[in-house]
Amino acid sequence: MIEVKVKKNNIEKALREFKRKVKDSKLLLELSEKSYYTKPSVKRRRKKLRSKLRMRQNTEKNNISY
Repeated sequence: MIEVKVKKNNIEKALREFKRKVKDSKLLLELSEKSYYTKPSVKRRRKKLRSKLRMRQNTEKNNISY
């Protein structure tokens, strides 16, 4: 359970903190994934594509030389 305390009646700051905590916990991502059924083959395909993208980004980051 995500909890945020409102300090000095500052609701805007508490709301920003709450949104950050929800984003960091990946709660919305999990909810969107479970909103409908995805076939195991589609899950594997997405996982493979994500790993390829992650690998490409890591190699590009490591290849940057100054």
